[in-house]
Formats: sequence, structure tokens, C-alpha cells
Amino acid sequence: MTLPPALNESPRDFPGRRAIEPVTSGRCGCNTDPDGPAHGRQQAMSPETSPAPAGLSFQDLPRSVEVMPVQLNHTIVHVRDRERSARLLAELLGVADPVPYGPFLVVELANNCSLDFMQEHGTVHPQHYAFLVSEPEFDEIFARIRARDLAYWADPHHRQPSTINTNDGGRGLYWQDADGHNLEIITVPYGGS
Repeated sequence: MTLPPALNESPRDFPGRRAIEPVTSGRCGCNTDPDGPAHGRQQAMSPETSPAPAGLSFQDLPRSVEVMPVQLNHTIVHVRDRERSARLLAELLGVADPVPYGPFLVVELANNCSLDFMQEHGTVHPQHYAFLVSEPEFDEIFARIRARDLAYWADPHHRQPSTINTNDGGRGLYWQDADGHNLEIITVPYGGS
């Protein structure tokens, strides 16, 4: 399997992003049984396909890969104008300028998670993206939102305009981008932790 050149690039500019390796015969760990699943598909290990020995649960089985905490690495944000949307979000949040990566413009966040903006030629289905920020960052972002005269709300349904919320002992607000994505900044995670 050959990847397009843009997707075969090194992730050197993105800490935490792993290189994309094509699956090739003989080293992929997939089921090579001709009567099994198609070559190139890794056989999923599950209680149904790999029963645990008597007295052990599936979770007790040894793992063949290094265990690490699950973290969100990136998400794709579909937009009609990736340049406009990625640049505006980066400017509002006060993070580095977006960086091209294959078909994406990548906005990297402080926790090594990125929003990868992709040009959509069809219908954009609005999503919700929430950003946990410090109190000083909230003030800076809020000032940038007001300087651009962007509408903002205290709630996700946009029923409390030009207001910030104080949910969970912190502050928060919502605004929309040009594609209708509901963006949020909060200073305390939901639940107050």
C-alpha cells in the first residue's frame, strides 16, 4: 500500500504524533490465514476472538504493546475555508500559527493535542470544541473576541447573549466560527475539578 506523499511525511513538527507506516505483508501482525480476514487487516483481540484462559478475564491477559494512558492526539475540523478558520482560532486562542500537514492546517495546543483543519467541499456539520484555559488566558481570549466584535454567549444553546457563565466555580463562554462550530473556553473543567 502506498500512501500519498503528503500523508507519508514525517511528523517531526508535531510532538506526540506518530509516523504513518504503510501496512505490508509479513510484518503487520495480521491474520495470514487464507480462510481468515483479508490480509492487511489486523485481527482485533476481543473476548469473542481470543477467549481468556479459564479463571482469567480478558483484561487480565498480558499485552504485547507498551501500555500508556489514553490521550486525544488530534481531531479533524471540517471547514469551508481552512486558512480562515485555522488562523482565526489560533489568533483568538493565542497559540502558534497553523502549520500545513498533508491536507490539513494544524493548530497545535499546549497539551500536544491538535485541531487539524480540513477543507470541506460539501456540507459542514457543526461540532463543539471546548478549551480549558487559565484565568489570565480567559481574559486575553475574551478581549480578542470582543475586539473582533464576535457574538458570544454564556450557554451552549446561545440563549444568554453577551454574557459569560460562572459554572463550576470558574468562567466560561461560547462563540461560533464561520461554519457554525460551537467553540467554548472554560477556566475550570466540568464538575469543578
